Amino acid sequence: MNLLPIPAFSDNYIWLLHDGRQAVVVDPGDAEPVLQVLRQRGLELQGILVTHHHADHTGGVAALRQACRAPVWGPAHEQLPEPVQRVQGGDEVRLLGGPWQVIDVPGHTSGHIAYYSTHALAQPVLFCGDTLFSGGCGRLFEGTPAQMQDSLAALAALPGDTQVCCAHEYTLSNLRFAQAVEPNNAQLAQYLEHCQALRQAGRPTLPSTMQTEREINPFLRTRQEQVIAAAARFDPQVQTQSPASVLAALRQWKNVF
Repeated sequence: MNLLPIPAFSDNYIWLLHDGRQAVVVDPGDAEPVLQVLRQRGLELQGILVTHHHADHTGGVAALRQACRAPVWGPAHEQLPEPVQRVQGGDEVRLLGGPWQVIDVPGHTSGHIAYYSTHALAQPVLFCGDTLFSGGCGRLFEGTPAQMQDSLAALAALPGDTQVCCAHEYTLSNLRFAQAVEPNNAQLAQYLEHCQALRQAGRPTLPSTMQTEREINPFLRTRQEQVIAAAARFDPQVQTQSPASVLAALRQWKNVF
């Protein structure tokens, strides 16, 4: 099995997983770059996985379905281009590389889901949409800080070698913010240097791993003393015993950083 990030728009990645004959695509905001890869590699699209309803994740679904006759799976409680097989946390999708475990991860949107497999590759793989980014998390457009805190905690509990396939190349800007939160985090400094070298070489910073994110991502570290102290400096009203309150302060800080 092969994992391929297909660049789209200015900073999206459409993830494609294939075995040399068949493929699965995740969050195709644009159909054309996916169709181009399918043609170039002689792949048949077996299915489409959608994490949430935003247009940069769903805009190519209808054209791909028409061109490839591929079925679509997506969140049970969000508006999507029909027909869609609706899934929610606890469900499994039987598809290439699966079974794919569906995890509810509300916060960025109210019905956001993620897909997780221990069978697709040598390491577990997670398609997390816009919930978790390398070094960051999604904006809270529809959900609450408590929801996002619970969602990120559920993802952080996955095995450390899980490949984290985020949907945007936001890593460098996220890591610059993370350094403002934890300027003395040595692992973070090393990871930033690594990611800068990747981008200078024209390569993606993704996938990350869950172990890396647990070490460098402030939104997964809301119980760490240095992160709590930084959040309280930004917002003196933060409830330091509440990880959700710490996350809310961090997210507000990142919004204006």
